[in-house]
Amino acid sequence: MGPRLPKLRLFVAGDLAAGADIVLGREQSHYLANVMRAGAGDAVSLFNGRDGEWSSEVVSPGKRAVTLRVAARLRPQTAEPDLWLAFAPIKRGRIDFIAAKATELGVARLIPVLTAHTRMSRVNTGRLRANAVEAAEQCERMTVPEVSEPVAFEALLADWPVGRRLLVGDETGGGRPIAAVARDIAAGANQPCAVLVGPEGGFSAAELDALGNLPFVIKIGLGPRVMRADTAAIAALSVIQAIAGDWRDSRGR
Repeated sequence: MGPRLPKLRLFVAGDLAAGADIVLGREQSHYLANVMRAGAGDAVSLFNGRDGEWSSEVVSPGKRAVTLRVAARLRPQTAEPDLWLAFAPIKRGRIDFIAAKATELGVARLIPVLTAHTRMSRVNTGRLRANAVEAAEQCERMTVPEVSEPVAFEALLADWPVGRRLLVGDETGGGRPIAAVARDIAAGANQPCAVLVGPEGGFSAAELDALGNLPFVIKIGLGPRVMRADTAAIAALSVIQAIAGDWRDSRGR
C-alpha cells in the first residue's frame, strides 16, 4: 500500500450537488493525475464559491480529463468580509505575492490601479487570478476574490461606490494610525471598506490632493518604518482583519 495522499482541494466552476459529475480541465487533470498521482477512489474536496464545500472522489483518473463524482456537502457556503484591496502594480514576483497573501487574508476583490508613479503599465490579470485560486484552495476559504482589470487612478475615484470607505496608505506621515481607524470601523456599523496602497515611488502630490478632498477617503499611517508596497498591503489588511474583521471569530471547519 502506497503513502497516504495529502488532502486534495480544488476550486471548480460547475454546480455542486450530490451525485453530480465534474469533469476537470486539462490543467487540473494534469495536477491530480500526474503531480498528485491521484487514482480512482481518492477523495477530493471541491468548492465553487456558491454551493459550499463538497466531498468527491475520482471515478475516472484519465491523464487528460479526470472525472470526479460529488458525494456530500462538508460545509455550507459562507461569505468573506466585504474588504477590497486596490494596489499599484509592482514587479511580477511581488504582485503575485500580493494576490496570494491578500486571498489568504480574506479579501473579496483585487483592483490593480495605475497611478502617476506606477512603473508597470501591463498587468496579467489571468495570472493574478490563478494565484488567487491556488491560495484559496490551500487556505480553505470557500470563495475566490474577484480580480478586476487595471483601472486608472482618476477613474477609480470617479466611479467609487457610495457607502464604501477607502483607507489610503499615506507615506507622508499625515494619516491616522491604522489601529485607531480599524477600531472606529469595528465600533460602527462595519461599513464596507477598501485599502489603497500606492506604488514604489508613492502617490504624486496631485493624487494626494485629490484623495484629501474626498469624503469617503481616510488616510492611514502604518507606523514609524517605511514599508515596501507589498508589505504595506499585507500589514494594512492584517490589522483590519484582526480588529474589525473575521479574525475576531474562531476558525470554522
